[in-house]
Amino acid sequence: MQEWLQEPAVRLLAGLLGSGTVTWAAWRKQSLSGSGALAAIGVGTITVAAGGAAWFSLVLAFFISSSLLTRWKQANKAAAETAYAKGGRRDAGQVLANGGIAAGMCALTLISGLDSGMLYAGFAGALAAATADTWATEIGGLSRRKPIHILTGKRVPAGTSGGITLLGCAAAIGGALLIAVSAALLSDTGGIGMLLTIVAAGAAGAAVDSVVGAVWQRMYRCGSCGRIVERSEHCGQPTKPVRGLSWMNNDAVNGLCTAAGACAGIILHVWQQGSI
Repeated sequence: MQEWLQEPAVRLLAGLLGSGTVTWAAWRKQSLSGSGALAAIGVGTITVAAGGAAWFSLVLAFFISSSLLTRWKQANKAAAETAYAKGGRRDAGQVLANGGIAAGMCALTLISGLDSGMLYAGFAGALAAATADTWATEIGGLSRRKPIHILTGKRVPAGTSGGITLLGCAAAIGGALLIAVSAALLSDTGGIGMLLTIVAAGAAGAAVDSVVGAVWQRMYRCGSCGRIVERSEHCGQPTKPVRGLSWMNNDAVNGLCTAAGACAGIILHVWQQGSI
């Protein structure tokens, strides 16, 4: 039975069926757009085919927890979404920004000679960063106190890129911890070392997200309400760019966040193994 499950064609089919089922349910719940559903199937299929059920479980932990938080926030504070570039229904860009690096780490396990433990740490680190950032955004946005700018320490309006709150930081650690506990339990080489590695990687990725968002993310000013937003359109009219790189949208920032989480996970894993 075990040998049969290791057949590439069987694992590919299992990945397609498994990710397709989850994605269909998410699409029906309007957690994914059409393009997001296709991207999610691709990420899920690669993860199952290359890594197996244990790796796919971490993807599910991120996606389910993040989707539930987004829907809960929309039900309680929908107006907060208007400042962000995209709403709660994830499209292909959002799916790939949050899961593309992790899927890449998983795919690299197919190349002989690469340390699977190192790649697993990078995979989990990327998902921990994505989860930490999403939890910080969804929960931190409900803070009653104005955020503090991560670089200047000054109070800034809620929704400002680079703004952090105590509630948001706690949420980020909680999100990273969810992935870390799951990774430690599902890994053959798990334990406290794996748990601490992934929590640290997730926190590092979320911090990079805040710094990049504060300095380089493209932001716009709405001519009608005066708000600084991530959208090129607000209040039914075009907005004017006020800062940031033209290509550094929210998806690019999230991609750098997960890349930083993956790098941190790999570096910490190698350091724990005594190789550096």
